Amino acid sequence: EARRQRRLLLVGVCVALLLDNMLYMVIVPIIPDYIAAMRGGGGTAGPSAPAGGNGSGGGNRSLLPARYPPASGGNEDVQIGVLFASKAMLQLLVNPLSGTLIDRVGYEAPLLAGLAVMFLSTATFAFAENYATLFAARSLQGLGSAFADTAGIALIADRYAEEPARSRALGTALACISFGSLAAPPFGGVLYEFAGKRVPFLVLACVCLLDGLLLLVLAPPGGTGARANMPVGTPIHRLMIDPYIAVVAGALATCNIPLAFLEPTIANWMKDSMGASEWEVGLTWLPAFFPHVLGVYVTVRLAAAYPHLQWFYGALGMAIIGASSCLVPACRNFGQVIIPLCGICFGIALVDTALLPTLAFLVDVRHVSVYGSVYAIADISYSVAYALGPIVAGQIVHTMGFAQLNLGMGLANVLYAPVLLFLKNVCQMKPSHSERNILLEEGPKGLYDTIKMEERKG
Repeated sequence: EARRQRRLLLVGVCVALLLDNMLYMVIVPIIPDYIAAMRGGGGTAGPSAPAGGNGSGGGNRSLLPARYPPASGGNEDVQIGVLFASKAMLQLLVNPLSGTLIDRVGYEAPLLAGLAVMFLSTATFAFAENYATLFAARSLQGLGSAFADTAGIALIADRYAEEPARSRALGTALACISFGSLAAPPFGGVLYEFAGKRVPFLVLACVCLLDGLLLLVLAPPGGTGARANMPVGTPIHRLMIDPYIAVVAGALATCNIPLAFLEPTIANWMKDSMGASEWEVGLTWLPAFFPHVLGVYVTVRLAAAYPHLQWFYGALGMAIIGASSCLVPACRNFGQVIIPLCGICFGIALVDTALLPTLAFLVDVRHVSVYGSVYAIADISYSVAYALGPIVAGQIVHTMGFAQLNLGMGLANVLYAPVLLFLKNVCQMKPSHSERNILLEEGPKGLYDTIKMEERKG
């Protein structure tokens, strides 16, 4: 029963992460009408616009470019960039608070609260008729994601305490994030075309509501004695200055910069440099989903066989990202550009799948086994890249050029890869004052320890 409940809980968290990405990307084929309404016009066809994602633990990474009508002025470009970046920007601001709150009250209540805010955001999207409402809905989604994504990933790390089960569970969550990014644009486009712009959001709102009810049954807030006696987690500011956690956070931010900065810029570059058609621009990121899932699978299998090489998988992923990023400007047609983009997503999968479980292990052996703050730090790392991408990337291309942007991003990843050598001996660390390991070595000393011991035996 405990094993079945844990699997159902994993399904519920994965659905929440998938919904977050779908909600972010489902607006891609619908945004033209909003922009046209802002102008008072009616056209909906046009070139590509900035699109970004955010990481929860991910992380929420988009795999398709957004599209909007031709801009009528620089002010509108700024509005579009801020709109797409607002989710990650709010996550960046809220995550330090959400991580601390999750550590204090447990994982279940913030997860359900985040889903409730996402439900409200989805309903607001459905009935939005102007830029202000759209911006409010996007920002609300960022607020919900800061709680739901962080609490969901932390809950997985808590329930799957042993390797390789933890890596498999977190890998499944990453695959759901990618699938949400892949499925959302066609899902939104088809329903928008045949049923209207409100229907995609109403469908997602219903799924969000059902997922919240499932999680409420499986993990009710305050429903376990263990949570009532949960130990005090390490403050987020102390985790941030832990050198090992800082190295992991830097890697997560650096590896996602190419994706975050390419999404708003590659479509216009393809049109200008190779005369890419509309369908080619729309399909640019679709093939990258499959190497991303392959990277998750490969890393999980390698981590199960050689767990002491997690740092190497992350470093290899960053080297692949760096090399692939440098190759993008050399491509001359649609078929060629797909190859380095697949390489970038494959490398990101290696880094994320290797380093997200490493964060939980570091907390286990160096701090207290409470995971809200450490995964809030991971979400902050993702949000830095995806908040800057829609706003900064276009300016860099305008002033320095597309090739220079890619070479800089590639060089940053290649130079950061050796830094992960610092994590080489992490697997040999002995537990210090982790409550989980004290529990194993010395036996239960209180209600929380007793319940955790029973859970682990089960």
